[in-house]
Amino acid sequence: MNIAVIGYGSMGKMVETQALRRGHSIAAIINEHHKDLDAAALEDSLRAADVAIDFTSASSVRGNIEACMAAGVPLVEGTTGWNSERDRIRDIVETNKGAFVFGANFSIGVNLFYRVVEYASELLAKFPEYEVFIEERHHSAKKDAPSGTALKLKDIVAGHFKPEFGISSTRAGHIPGTHRVGFDGPADQIILEHMARSREGFAMGAVMAAEWIVDKKGFFEFTAVMDEIIAK
Repeated sequence: MNIAVIGYGSMGKMVETQALRRGHSIAAIINEHHKDLDAAALEDSLRAADVAIDFTSASSVRGNIEACMAAGVPLVEGTTGWNSERDRIRDIVETNKGAFVFGANFSIGVNLFYRVVEYASELLAKFPEYEVFIEERHHSAKKDAPSGTALKLKDIVAGHFKPEFGISSTRAGHIPGTHRVGFDGPADQIILEHMARSREGFAMGAVMAAEWIVDKKGFFEFTAVMDEIIAK
């Protein structure tokens, strides 16, 4: 499979490494500074690819999607912070009969963590003395706060705990991405935590999503990919 890597920062380089390890080829590397390219040139640079993986910035997402859809190239979107444009982006994908998969977090471990939190929330919601809190911590270069992962966790928990609860966000130094969901009661506290040691899990998940989306049409969340992997 020929993969176009959009954004060649630390995540883009890790995606390249994981893709090559899994026997794929890199059809194009498009630096985040591709804003210097006009739309036609960006579209042409994508045509040799079977699929593209984007880890750039929220401000670049819409243009990258438009270029991929015009080129007929499925896109795996690893960038977060664009949720306010979700309806418009879905419309772009569906109008072009394209293929698009996105996730708040492509880490395999985080997506398994979602399922652990789902089960725990369903179980603990039966005991009204427990209240929920979510904490997330990242390095100071992390731009969105709360993180997309924390917002996804909040959606999961909110399906079972109706009262409002908050998310605490910390940005400092080189803190590794950490997410905690806590259930606090009068007699005890239960903590579920995921900590990322490296970007390798994120890159692996993105490449797996790229393998999955080829030959499909539609607007998908990465949870659909994980559902299929777990079912197998």
